[in-house]
Amino acid sequence: MKNIKFILMAAAIATLAACGGKTQSQTEGTDSVKCFEQEQIEAAIRVQLDSIAGVIRNLKSLPMLEQTKNGKIALTDAEKQVKPDYLLDPSIADEALTLSEKYRTLVALSIDQAVAELYDMDVTGYNEATAKLIADINDPAFRIFSEKGEDVLESQEIYDAEAAAGRLNLFWQAVATSLVEQMYILTQNTDKFLPCFDDEAVANLTYRIALLQGAIDRLVAYDPDLVEVSEALSPLYNLNSLTVDELKKDLESMSDDIASARNNLVK
Repeated sequence: MKNIKFILMAAAIATLAACGGKTQSQTEGTDSVKCFEQEQIEAAIRVQLDSIAGVIRNLKSLPMLEQTKNGKIALTDAEKQVKPDYLLDPSIADEALTLSEKYRTLVALSIDQAVAELYDMDVTGYNEATAKLIADINDPAFRIFSEKGEDVLESQEIYDAEAAAGRLNLFWQAVATSLVEQMYILTQNTDKFLPCFDDEAVANLTYRIALLQGAIDRLVAYDPDLVEVSEALSPLYNLNSLTVDELKKDLESMSDDIASARNNLVK
């Protein structure tokens, strides 16, 4: 199989090159462990991040969550009796101490709640946990998220609000967590969720991972927390699928790595 990741990264680099400016390798004098301040981001890096966010925004979202919410995925009464044991317990919200952990936990629980609702599970705990995290985070952008749902996470509205709040680093952590949590759920119930994908959706997933890698790699010099995120995501960079059949094989071979990425992001 052709290494589509190299092709997609080349396309992403071409897009970013059109924006001009330095890459991270050209800012070697930057202190890699200084605290994140949005004003510290070189103008060219910010332009590149804006460009990556725009490309991701124009990709179709992963179809499984959308189809779960709009009723296209249906479970029989017998299937609903077998409750998923792979969802996060809402009590994990109490263990999220740092702002980064709260953002990531909020996103993961919001996704898991959609799956819990599919199985007619009691989601009172999810509602309480996400409400607590929203209050703790105290971020106007994530109040939009709580009102409109996970579908708006990558929207221009959220991105602009996070930029205005000086929290673009946390925006990218949230986007990374969303991707990882959905992929983890996909590996846990492939028979039910993989049929949501067609070849276009698979190619979009592979491209999305390549773009996310580009964004995270550009920000690690400005936020120590993103080093941990980058390391957690690194196994996903091996995904190399263009078709549904290829994705199925990649998910089988990468199942443990995806579970590890999820556990490292949401502890």
